[in-house]
Amino acid sequence: MTDVFTKAKRSAVMARIRSRGNKGTELALVRVFRARGISGWRRHIQIRNAECGMRDFKVRPDFVFPKLRLAVLVDGCFWHGCPRHATQPKGNAAFWRRKFAANRARDRLVTRALRRAGWRVLRIWEHELARKREVRLAKRLERAGLAAGAEQKR
Repeated sequence: MTDVFTKAKRSAVMARIRSRGNKGTELALVRVFRARGISGWRRHIQIRNAECGMRDFKVRPDFVFPKLRLAVLVDGCFWHGCPRHATQPKGNAAFWRRKFAANRARDRLVTRALRRAGWRVLRIWEHELARKREVRLAKRLERAGLAAGAEQKR
């Protein structure tokens, strides 16, 4: 089936569509936090540019634990190039290679900026949120200092 819009019009229409985070994966992590009694988190809090030491650079992690200075980012397997589950689309392959490489480069930049600002960074792959991997994820969260009631202990 052919598109009813011209290529330029389709591009303009798609550019106006805005999304904020990957709600499904973030809600899965919220479920883990609540099941484990982990509190003190905030969603999508912007870390100030001055804290990161970089002008015009906004960092908005998926979850922030301000008192622990811990930023938690949930990376989708497709968009961030998970070594276990990433797939490469066959159509327009060069575009997708550049897109995924740019996403990974931005991930490294964000991690570096947060660490430079004194934040600890925990990156969680989308596949780690599966219920069958919840125990392993809970152990990772504990090692990061996120045990039940950890926020109140500090």
